[in-house]
Amino acid sequence: MQKQSTFIAVIAIFFFWGFMAASNGIFIPFCKEHFQLTQFQSQLIDSTFYGGYFIGSLLLFVYTYFSKKDFVIQHGYTKSFSIGLIISAFGALCMIPSLHIGSYALILLSFFVIALGFSLQQTAANPFVVLLGEERTGAHRLSLAGGINSVGTTIGPLIVAYFLFGSISGVSTQAVALKSVDTLYVMLVVLFLVLAFILRSIKIKEHSQSADQEFSFDALKYPQLKLGMIAIFVYVGVEVTIQSNMGALLNLPEYGSIPNAYLFPFISLYWGSLMIGRWTGAAEALTENKQTKKLLLIVLPFLAFALVYAVNYLKASAIPEIDINTVFLPYLGFVALMVAVAFLTIENSATMLLAFSLAAMACMIGGLLTTGNLSIMFFLSGGLWCSVMWPCIFSNAIKNLGTYASQASAFLIMMILGGAVIPPFQGWVSDMTDIKTSYVVAPLCFAYLAFYGWKVRGIKSEETSTAAVNGGH
Repeated sequence: MQKQSTFIAVIAIFFFWGFMAASNGIFIPFCKEHFQLTQFQSQLIDSTFYGGYFIGSLLLFVYTYFSKKDFVIQHGYTKSFSIGLIISAFGALCMIPSLHIGSYALILLSFFVIALGFSLQQTAANPFVVLLGEERTGAHRLSLAGGINSVGTTIGPLIVAYFLFGSISGVSTQAVALKSVDTLYVMLVVLFLVLAFILRSIKIKEHSQSADQEFSFDALKYPQLKLGMIAIFVYVGVEVTIQSNMGALLNLPEYGSIPNAYLFPFISLYWGSLMIGRWTGAAEALTENKQTKKLLLIVLPFLAFALVYAVNYLKASAIPEIDINTVFLPYLGFVALMVAVAFLTIENSATMLLAFSLAAMACMIGGLLTTGNLSIMFFLSGGLWCSVMWPCIFSNAIKNLGTYASQASAFLIMMILGGAVIPPFQGWVSDMTDIKTSYVVAPLCFAYLAFYGWKVRGIKSEETSTAAVNGGH
């Protein structure tokens, strides 16, 4: 019973990771308009948020390197989780005065502190979830937690749009009521603290290894890891930058001059696309029966799409200016294409990465060469193609590393820094040219990921890593 309660608390944390990451896509255009920022300046929200992940991981690395003790193992998973939640709660609390003071710098600092807490939480997440039950079902629990994370990315933009722009029955384009924003962050503070209390109050056996852990750079002698670190950097960066700059793109007349208050279905569909793709990958782990796997591979993504459509329809149906059918229903064609590519490649993670990266390149180029709804759907499909890239890259980067695998994992997690660098870089390109031209950054990123998929296809291992496609960042 204790483990079940703890698992519920942990998957709630997975939800909030997704909720906060996806909500940046709504918060960025709001801040750009509210503070009269350039596109580069508005993308600093992503820089501080994902930079917080990097700095947090770096601090843990430095602690381990000099103390010769792993922080999470030394203090325990539940205590580490609780500390991370308290740090995030403090960041959310700081957001309230930052908004009232009207300081963009303090808002960025608040995002940074929230992400610092998330970094510690994520470091403890995967091994802890595996411990909360039988080892043989650990992968299924991770898949469920990853699915909950994707639910957070899907509904997060809708909830934040509600607080920023108005009620569920209509959307106001008038000045934002700071009282509503206060309510949102007070709720987050309370929820973070409640989860921290729950985790600290439940006692379970955690320690399965010694806290003493020597750290070195020996893992970097493997080319699949070095190239994989760049791949994680590029993947996280391109996944984030597509949606973070989308608000400015959809403001263009050729895209219908969509105001910030009406961006939520597009941001939600983008992040919902990651859920669709991850549910597709989950088919491989849910059953050993080959025929059932094939059936689930086809059925699960369309069920996920139905969920994304339903939550957006409930919100948008009360707003006459929004007709989600014009984008959502034709988008089913992209979902079908993704399913077909997954069907052909899911048994080899390197081939899957190569195929998905090439498809993503083609779609990004298609978005650059078209306008209107078709162009929007091309860019939104980036979520579908990104959905399985994290585990495909991760599994190939640590392939054949043996005892260096844990060190390699730490290096790879640091490369989440890409989410802090590539979005503002695209923002700078936009300021130098225009927002649509800046989207040339996306196919260039996917070109490297295709190269990495091609490069690691020749690396053989005794165990296949196809099950890795069930997870995701």
